[in-house]
Amino acid sequence: MRILIIEDDRKISSFLSKGFREVGYAADVAEDGEEGLVLARQGLHDTIIADLMLPKLDGLGMIERIRAEGIETPVIILSAKRSVDDRIRGLQAGGDDYMVKPFSFSELLVRVQTLLRRSQRMPQATILQTGNLRMNLSDRSVERDGQPIELQPREFALLEYLMRNPGRVITKTAILEHVYDYSFDPQTNVVDVLVCRLRNRIDKKFDQKLIHTVRGVGYVLKTD
Repeated sequence: MRILIIEDDRKISSFLSKGFREVGYAADVAEDGEEGLVLARQGLHDTIIADLMLPKLDGLGMIERIRAEGIETPVIILSAKRSVDDRIRGLQAGGDDYMVKPFSFSELLVRVQTLLRRSQRMPQATILQTGNLRMNLSDRSVERDGQPIELQPREFALLEYLMRNPGRVITKTAILEHVYDYSFDPQTNVVDVLVCRLRNRIDKKFDQKLIHTVRGVGYVLKTD
Protein backbone atom coordinates (compact mmCIF):
# COMPACT_ATOMS: atom_id res chain seq x y z
CA MET A 1 0.00 0.00 0.00
CA ARG A 2 1.08 3.59 -0.64
CA ILE A 3 0.99 6.47 1.84
CA LEU A 4 1.29 10.18 1.06
CA ILE A 5 2.79 12.19 3.95
CA ILE A 6 2.30 15.96 3.73
CA GLU A 7 4.46 17.46 6.46
CA ASP A 8 6.92 20.37 6.45
CA ASP A 9 8.80 19.20 9.53
CA ARG A 10 11.48 16.97 8.02
CA LYS A 11 12.19 15.21 11.29
CA ILE A 12 8.56 14.10 11.56
CA SER A 13 8.19 13.22 7.87
CA SER A 14 11.40 11.16 8.00
CA PHE A 15 10.19 9.33 11.11
CA LEU A 16 6.82 8.59 9.47
CA SER A 17 8.19 7.48 6.12
CA LYS A 18 10.76 5.21 7.77
CA GLY A 19 8.08 3.68 10.02
CA PHE A 20 5.70 2.92 7.16
CA ARG A 21 8.44 1.50 4.96
CA GLU A 22 9.54 -0.82 7.76
CA VAL A 23 6.07 -2.41 7.81
CA GLY A 24 5.96 -2.79 4.03
CA TYR A 25 4.20 0.36 2.86
CA ALA A 26 5.49 2.69 0.16
CA ALA A 27 5.71 6.27 1.46
CA ASP A 28 5.96 9.54 -0.46
CA VAL A 29 6.57 12.92 1.17
CA ALA A 30 5.42 16.43 0.25
CA GLU A 31 6.73 19.41 2.21
CA ASP A 32 3.98 21.93 1.46
CA GLY A 33 0.28 21.98 0.64
CA GLU A 34 0.71 22.75 -3.04
CA GLU A 35 3.07 19.82 -3.60
CA GLY A 36 0.73 17.63 -1.58
CA LEU A 37 -2.21 18.65 -3.77
CA VAL A 38 -0.28 17.78 -6.94
CA LEU A 39 0.60 14.31 -5.62
CA ALA A 40 -2.90 13.68 -4.26
CA ARG A 41 -4.36 14.42 -7.70
CA GLN A 42 -2.38 11.55 -9.19
CA GLY A 43 -4.61 9.05 -7.41
CA LEU A 44 -1.77 6.67 -6.53
CA HIS A 45 -2.11 6.72 -2.76
CA ASP A 46 -4.27 4.65 -0.46
CA THR A 47 -4.12 7.09 2.47
CA ILE A 48 -2.97 10.69 3.00
CA ILE A 49 -1.48 11.90 6.29
CA ALA A 50 -1.49 15.69 6.41
CA ASP A 51 -0.41 18.44 8.80
CA LEU A 52 -2.59 21.56 9.00
CA MET A 53 0.09 24.22 9.33
CA LEU A 54 1.74 23.88 5.93
CA PRO A 55 3.54 26.46 3.77
CA LYS A 56 2.12 27.72 0.45
CA LEU A 57 -1.27 26.06 0.99
CA ASP A 58 -2.48 25.18 4.47
CA GLY A 59 -3.76 21.71 5.26
CA LEU A 60 -7.42 22.68 5.55
CA GLY A 61 -7.35 24.43 2.19
CA MET A 62 -5.61 21.48 0.56
CA ILE A 63 -8.11 18.96 1.97
CA GLU A 64 -11.05 21.12 0.89
CA ARG A 65 -9.65 21.33 -2.65
CA ILE A 66 -9.07 17.61 -3.07
CA ARG A 67 -12.58 16.90 -1.81
CA ALA A 68 -14.02 19.54 -4.14
CA GLU A 69 -12.25 17.78 -7.02
CA GLY A 70 -13.85 14.46 -6.09
CA ILE A 71 -10.70 12.84 -4.69
CA GLU A 72 -11.88 10.34 -2.06
CA THR A 73 -8.52 9.13 -0.73
CA PRO A 74 -8.83 8.79 3.08
CA VAL A 75 -7.11 11.61 4.97
CA ILE A 76 -5.72 11.49 8.51
CA ILE A 77 -4.94 14.92 9.92
CA LEU A 78 -1.85 14.93 12.12
CA SER A 79 -1.56 18.30 13.82
CA ALA A 80 -0.33 20.13 16.92
CA LYS A 81 -3.67 21.94 17.00
CA ARG A 82 -5.56 20.18 19.74
CA SER A 83 -8.73 22.13 20.51
CA VAL A 84 -12.18 20.66 19.86
CA ASP A 85 -12.86 23.46 17.35
CA ASP A 86 -9.68 22.58 15.43
CA ARG A 87 -10.70 18.93 15.22
CA ILE A 88 -14.20 19.85 14.10
CA ARG A 89 -12.86 22.14 11.35
CA GLY A 90 -10.49 19.43 10.16
CA LEU A 91 -13.22 16.82 9.92
CA GLN A 92 -15.67 19.24 8.32
CA ALA A 93 -13.06 20.12 5.68
CA GLY A 94 -12.99 16.48 4.61
CA GLY A 95 -10.60 14.74 6.98
CA ASP A 96 -11.50 11.17 7.92
CA ASP A 97 -9.59 11.10 11.20
CA TYR A 98 -7.66 13.51 13.42
CA MET A 99 -4.62 12.83 15.60
CA VAL A 100 -2.83 15.32 17.83
CA LYS A 101 0.97 15.67 18.04
CA PRO A 102 2.87 14.22 19.82
CA PHE A 103 1.57 10.88 18.67
CA SER A 104 2.20 7.15 18.84
CA PHE A 105 3.25 5.61 15.53
CA SER A 106 1.67 2.28 16.49
CA GLU A 107 -1.68 4.04 17.02
CA LEU A 108 -1.31 5.92 13.74
CA LEU A 109 -0.60 2.65 11.94
CA VAL A 110 -3.75 1.06 13.37
CA ARG A 111 -5.80 4.08 12.30
CA VAL A 112 -4.37 3.88 8.78
CA GLN A 113 -5.21 0.18 8.59
CA THR A 114 -8.74 0.88 9.81
CA LEU A 115 -9.28 3.54 7.15
CA LEU A 116 -7.90 1.23 4.48
CA ARG A 117 -10.35 -1.50 5.44
CA ARG A 118 -13.22 0.97 5.30
CA SER A 119 -12.25 2.57 2.01
CA GLN A 120 -13.52 1.38 -1.34
CA ARG A 121 -10.03 0.33 -2.34
CA MET A 122 -9.73 -2.31 0.37
CA PRO A 123 -12.16 -5.18 0.99
CA GLN A 124 -13.39 -5.68 4.55
CA ALA A 125 -11.99 -9.21 4.77
CA THR A 126 -8.97 -9.73 6.99
CA ILE A 127 -8.19 -13.13 5.44
CA LEU A 128 -7.01 -13.47 1.85
CA GLN A 129 -6.95 -16.92 0.25
CA THR A 130 -5.66 -18.17 -3.09
CA GLY A 131 -5.68 -21.96 -3.36
CA ASN A 132 -3.84 -23.29 -0.32
CA LEU A 133 -2.11 -19.94 0.26
CA ARG A 134 -3.60 -17.98 3.16
CA MET A 135 -2.80 -14.46 4.43
CA ASN A 136 -4.06 -13.03 7.70
CA LEU A 137 -3.96 -9.22 7.56
CA SER A 138 -4.68 -8.82 11.26
CA ASP A 139 -1.50 -10.48 12.51
CA ARG A 140 0.36 -10.23 9.15
CA SER A 141 0.91 -13.97 8.96
CA VAL A 142 1.12 -16.16 5.85
CA GLU A 143 0.86 -19.91 5.47
CA ARG A 144 0.64 -22.36 2.60
CA ASP A 145 -0.91 -25.78 3.06
CA GLY A 146 -0.77 -25.10 6.82
CA GLN A 147 2.95 -24.33 6.79
CA PRO A 148 3.92 -20.88 8.16
CA ILE A 149 5.89 -18.66 5.77
CA GLU A 150 8.05 -15.80 7.05
CA LEU A 151 8.07 -12.75 4.79
CA GLN A 152 9.97 -9.49 4.84
CA PRO A 153 7.79 -6.32 4.76
CA ARG A 154 8.14 -5.67 1.00
CA GLU A 155 7.56 -9.36 0.25
CA PHE A 156 4.39 -9.23 2.34
CA ALA A 157 3.27 -6.03 0.59
CA LEU A 158 3.79 -7.55 -2.87
CA LEU A 159 2.02 -10.79 -1.95
CA GLU A 160 -0.91 -8.84 -0.48
CA TYR A 161 -1.16 -6.82 -3.71
CA LEU A 162 -1.15 -10.00 -5.82
CA MET A 163 -3.66 -11.77 -3.56
CA ARG A 164 -6.04 -8.82 -3.78
CA ASN A 165 -5.91 -9.20 -7.57
CA PRO A 166 -5.97 -12.98 -8.22
CA GLY A 167 -5.91 -13.92 -11.88
CA ARG A 168 -5.11 -10.35 -12.90
CA VAL A 169 -1.78 -9.54 -14.57
CA ILE A 170 0.04 -6.89 -12.52
CA THR A 171 2.60 -4.83 -14.42
CA LYS A 172 6.04 -4.01 -13.09
CA THR A 173 5.10 -0.34 -13.12
CA ALA A 174 2.05 -1.02 -10.95
CA ILE A 175 4.21 -2.98 -8.50
CA LEU A 176 6.69 -0.09 -8.33
CA GLU A 177 3.85 2.34 -7.62
CA HIS A 178 2.34 0.21 -4.83
CA VAL A 179 5.39 -1.29 -3.17
CA TYR A 180 8.22 1.19 -3.79
CA ASP A 181 8.71 4.96 -3.81
CA TYR A 182 9.00 7.56 -6.53
CA SER A 183 12.79 7.59 -6.06
CA PHE A 184 13.12 4.14 -7.64
CA ASP A 185 14.10 4.08 -11.30
CA PRO A 186 11.51 2.05 -13.25
CA GLN A 187 14.37 0.72 -15.41
CA THR A 188 15.97 -1.10 -12.48
CA ASN A 189 15.40 -4.78 -11.74
CA VAL A 190 14.15 -4.31 -8.17
CA VAL A 191 10.75 -5.78 -9.07
CA ASP A 192 12.27 -8.89 -10.64
CA VAL A 193 14.47 -9.41 -7.59
CA LEU A 194 11.53 -8.98 -5.23
CA VAL A 195 9.34 -11.40 -7.20
CA CYS A 196 12.19 -13.94 -7.24
CA ARG A 197 12.51 -13.70 -3.45
CA LEU A 198 8.77 -14.09 -2.99
CA ARG A 199 8.69 -17.13 -5.29
CA ASN A 200 11.40 -18.75 -3.23
CA ARG A 201 9.27 -18.24 -0.13
CA ILE A 202 5.88 -19.46 -1.36
CA ASP A 203 6.49 -21.65 -4.43
CA LYS A 204 9.87 -23.35 -4.10
CA LYS A 205 8.73 -26.19 -1.81
CA PHE A 206 5.49 -26.89 -3.67
CA ASP A 207 4.74 -28.65 -6.95
CA GLN A 208 1.98 -26.21 -7.88
CA LYS A 209 3.38 -22.77 -8.68
CA LEU A 210 1.21 -19.76 -7.90
CA ILE A 211 3.25 -16.82 -9.24
CA HIS A 212 3.46 -16.80 -13.02
CA THR A 213 5.35 -14.50 -15.38
CA VAL A 214 3.57 -12.94 -18.33
CA ARG A 215 6.48 -12.04 -20.59
CA GLY A 216 6.72 -8.38 -21.45
CA VAL A 217 3.82 -7.48 -19.17
CA GLY A 218 4.22 -8.49 -15.53
CA TYR A 219 3.13 -11.14 -13.04
CA VAL A 220 -0.05 -12.93 -12.07
CA LEU A 221 -1.08 -15.01 -9.04
CA LYS A 222 -3.26 -17.95 -10.02
CA THR A 223 -3.85 -21.57 -9.18
CA ASP A 224 -4.09 -22.98 -12.74
